[in-house]
Amino acid sequence: MINLAKDIHSLTDFKRNTTEFVQRIKQTKHPLVLTVNGKAELVVQDAESYQELLDAAELVETLKGIKLGLDQMQQGKGKKAEEFFNELFNKLNNSQ
Repeated sequence: MINLAKDIHSLTDFKRNTTEFVQRIKQTKHPLVLTVNGKAELVVQDAESYQELLDAAELVETLKGIKLGLDQMQQGKGKKAEEFFNELFNKLNNSQ
């Protein structure tokens, strides 16, 4: 989580103290918001934390897909697995 008192700095300050900021990011696992002319422009974070963020986003997308499928099944828009696999096997057999 971003700490507004500690994790927002100017890009110029980051350039001047890159090593210190990189060490802090690695230790705290907190992203760093960099500003240009007082406006937030960039977010810098360590690779491990970024990968965790990507994994969490992928999980959310997967759960959204599952929820959509369940909603469609409740609306009667789905097929039984047996019916689906029979159609799939028929298509595969007819294509050969």
